[in-house]
Amino acid sequence: MPKAKHKVVPLTGNHAIAEAMRQINPDVVAAYPITPQSGIVEKFSGYVNNGYVDTEMIRVESEHSAMSACVGASMAGVRAMTATCSAGLALMWEIVGVASGLRCPIVMPVANRAISAPINIHCDHSDSMGARDLGWIQIYNETAQEAYENVFLALKLAEHPYIQLPVMVCEDGFVTSHCMQNVRIYDDGVMKKFVGERKPIHSLFDLKNPITVGAIELQDYLFETKRQQQDATGRVPRVYRQVARELARITGTEHGFFEEYHTKDAEAVVVTMSSAAGTTRAVVDELRKHGKKVGLLKIRLFRPFPYAEVAKALSHAKNVAVLDRSMSYGAHAPLHGEVMNALYRLKKKPGLQSYVFGLGGRDLLESHVEHAFTEMLAGRVSDEEKYLGMREERE
Repeated sequence: MPKAKHKVVPLTGNHAIAEAMRQINPDVVAAYPITPQSGIVEKFSGYVNNGYVDTEMIRVESEHSAMSACVGASMAGVRAMTATCSAGLALMWEIVGVASGLRCPIVMPVANRAISAPINIHCDHSDSMGARDLGWIQIYNETAQEAYENVFLALKLAEHPYIQLPVMVCEDGFVTSHCMQNVRIYDDGVMKKFVGERKPIHSLFDLKNPITVGAIELQDYLFETKRQQQDATGRVPRVYRQVARELARITGTEHGFFEEYHTKDAEAVVVTMSSAAGTTRAVVDELRKHGKKVGLLKIRLFRPFPYAEVAKALSHAKNVAVLDRSMSYGAHAPLHGEVMNALYRLKKKPGLQSYVFGLGGRDLLESHVEHAFTEMLAGRVSDEEKYLGMREERE
């Protein structure tokens, strides 16, 4: 149960994120509109216009410029945020890598949407999965409540002196971003105290300790710099746990690397992320009524991936199905590949089946998830990538 004073407000996922941003009151927000993210910055710009925050709102000409402005602001020592998705994330690709390479603790909500072509404005994870190796921490959210709370967690994690890395806070476009849910909004003062003020390690405006930003590094130093970035990423799990415990003292909810639902005695477990977890949870409840030992593992922290913890959570299952909302052409689907890597360290491995679903916003039905569980319980798992809810039409 929540431990801090709060009010319950019906909000979309986008507006819940905007409300978190209002409470944080970042120094700079630079953004460009793109569906289905636009509602985040539209709502927040209203807060700016009405004087609820004193954020410097920069209306740029593109997403590339949005991330560039955020990088400049962050390196100057102030708190910077933006939001995007899909082609917008792709357009800022170059500067997304700059942000992590320069160790800018920027927080960027992403309303996941398909990458073109063909043009599609609906949900899958191809945008953020395409950026999974650009050095950003990635947190995936099932509900508006999770998205709201994890904006605070992401900011405190990003700005921790041991981390200093940017974070994507991902929600499913239209499914979570536009659907109304009851959200607990905690007291402004409590949340502001939780995130505190940014204390930059370096600042371009610290004239007594001048630094060079964006210098060229060739064979002499780039390798060592990237190793430092990797080391910082390796510190994320420990700091994440610490920050999650602090947040739980306010919200009363857990923010672990993942959520386990009836996994302890489960023979068949579905692993998935974001809104698909809600559908899967409903199927687990129904099958449990009929004596089926099934469970759900919902991943929240995808980068860095919690390999050892996932392996332990799945070690007692007979079969595991991984449901991905994106493809990795010519390779294992992204989440499936990471789960496979996690299970590799087990002496006795469960069977593993890959399913891809929901590309371009296609619904994941309870019947689709039940089909996956039925196949696992019957022992029908293979190395073949399978598809849920797709018409089998091939070239």
